Amino acid sequence: MSVVTRFAPAPTGRLHVGNVRTAIHNWLWARKGGGRFILRLDDTDAERSEQAHVEAIREDLAWLGLEADEEHRQSLRFAHYEEGFERLRAAGRVYPAYESAQELDLKRKVQLGRGRPPVYDRAALALTADERARLEAEGRRPHWRFRLDHDAPIAWDDLIRGPQHFDPSLLSDPVVRREDGSWLYMLPSAIDDVEMGVTHVVRGEDHVANTALQVQMFEALGAAPPAFAHEALLVGSEGKLSKRLGSLGMDSLREAGIEPISILAKLARIGTSLPVEPVTDAAPLIESFDFATFGRAPARFDMAELEALNAKVVHQLPYAAVAERLPEGMGEADREALRPNLKSVAEAAGWWEILHGHVEAEPAPEDRDFLEAAAEAAGEIDWSESPWAALVASLKERTGRSGKALFHPLRRALTGRDSGPEMAALLPLIGRDQAIARLRG
Repeated sequence: MSVVTRFAPAPTGRLHVGNVRTAIHNWLWARKGGGRFILRLDDTDAERSEQAHVEAIREDLAWLGLEADEEHRQSLRFAHYEEGFERLRAAGRVYPAYESAQELDLKRKVQLGRGRPPVYDRAALALTADERARLEAEGRRPHWRFRLDHDAPIAWDDLIRGPQHFDPSLLSDPVVRREDGSWLYMLPSAIDDVEMGVTHVVRGEDHVANTALQVQMFEALGAAPPAFAHEALLVGSEGKLSKRLGSLGMDSLREAGIEPISILAKLARIGTSLPVEPVTDAAPLIESFDFATFGRAPARFDMAELEALNAKVVHQLPYAAVAERLPEGMGEADREALRPNLKSVAEAAGWWEILHGHVEAEPAPEDRDFLEAAAEAAGEIDWSESPWAALVASLKERTGRSGKALFHPLRRALTGRDSGPEMAALLPLIGRDQAIARLRG
């Protein structure tokens, strides 16, 4: 059976590291299984869903390289939900309920006060046709609940969490449709998964209780449930759920110079037994992806670790992969000299200015004569091969300086920086005339 997965974000905001991690795992599993990855926009909430967010989701996934094989919008599928709903109503698996939110809240408080779980008491099932007609005549409109089968224990073998068991009598019949006719998440999702042939649902462990309810929805719709994998949630570097993770959108990571492949490499493997390693394409991530490697403990996300990983990725990226993002005129030799010191591709622009622009560095008084001697030596050495070694050797002989006293003033005068790429690589790129001018200030 070909693998079919889906990523189903609601277009009510931008993607962040938490839901992108889910998208990555769904995409990796589909690619490993040679199947299909579906983008399904859960935009049934007309008030909160925005086209701008739809475009942003598409843009973020494209930037990450998570190409979808299909795209669907729930707002265009209402007829499918109506048809499924009517089938369930004819079978007695959905029923109208008339309690207000305040009445339901009071029921929950009474049950909790008596030490009982706050499970809906199914009072609506006892209403007669006349009683329902009277309530509607009073202006009450029903919401609709899915009737769980209390005689059918709920169980599935989760690909991450292992065997799962729920007693349906301890669960409330879930509301699937509001008083105004709008849909809640679970029934449209189940209908879509059936009709789109979804074989695997990969999502966060906060959906486990929803899955228990949906298992019976699949069966009531006459379909076998897909396989489920509920992954541990992300936590921040401080070891607990962090609001900051929700603010780490792909746009902010892009602005910070993080490469998309760095995000894939990080989010594909945190929370698993596999090491997070720098890669330059997704092939090794696809090949190694396995739910058996996922742990049950929360997955720890640390921005500093992502930045360190990104630096390693940048060091490995070939020139052709970044050439379009480098400053105009920066050739492969220039980039090769700078690469070990770049934490992001964007940093190349700053070093390009150092190589070919204006550098200001006020020398210490005790270094002025030394730098004048360096300028004279730079005019006399052979620049055709290893000019840095030749310059250093000449200055040692002329001035007697060595170590930091020799190297640091030269680096400051030539680059305006106290540290950076090897001067042996930089000096030929700076060139003879510019080097002499900088040494003389």
